[in-house]
Amino acid sequence: MGRFLQAAFFAILLAYPFVIYLGADLLDIRWLAVLLLILGLARVSGVFFTPNAGPLKSQAVFAGGALAAVAALAWFAGKPDALYFYPVLMNVLLLALFGASLLNPPSMVERIARLAEPDLPPEGQYYTHKVTVLWCAFFILNGVLSLATVLSGDEGLWLLYNGFISYILMGLLFAGEYLIRRRLKRRMAEQK
Repeated sequence: MGRFLQAAFFAILLAYPFVIYLGADLLDIRWLAVLLLILGLARVSGVFFTPNAGPLKSQAVFAGGALAAVAALAWFAGKPDALYFYPVLMNVLLLALFGASLLNPPSMVERIARLAEPDLPPEGQYYTHKVTVLWCAFFILNGVLSLATVLSGDEGLWLLYNGFISYILMGLLFAGEYLIRRRLKRRMAEQK
């Protein structure tokens, strides 16, 4: 059940902009809000029943909690406005998690890297610190642009950015970092 819930939550997060954009027109907002509220609360409770939730456990709790909060606000207001802020909240959350890890090492990227490579060399620690800083900059930029789409009031623009452009930017950052990391690992192996 835990893996199914995680997969369902991840799929909803990826499709969130489309769910909100289409759901606000097709469903009564209160029904959509109730469904999202249930999913958010299930995600939060599911984390506590999942052994070895890993370094992103707090992110999963916050993501589920934030979803439940915006859904509850939308339900009480009877309007979908609060639901549009979820991508902004996620960027704030990720910035807080990654930024806090810079102040209390190891950095978030180093924690994730150590899952695959427990004996990370000092060069790897330095590199993962820099990558964490890069992700913090991304979350700031992405959050500001997401907020701008919310404040514009243009639902089509909100959908385009939050459901498409932001994913492309994130994918480009992942791919670019992956290529640089491979090159650095090769160079370090040649120097040994």
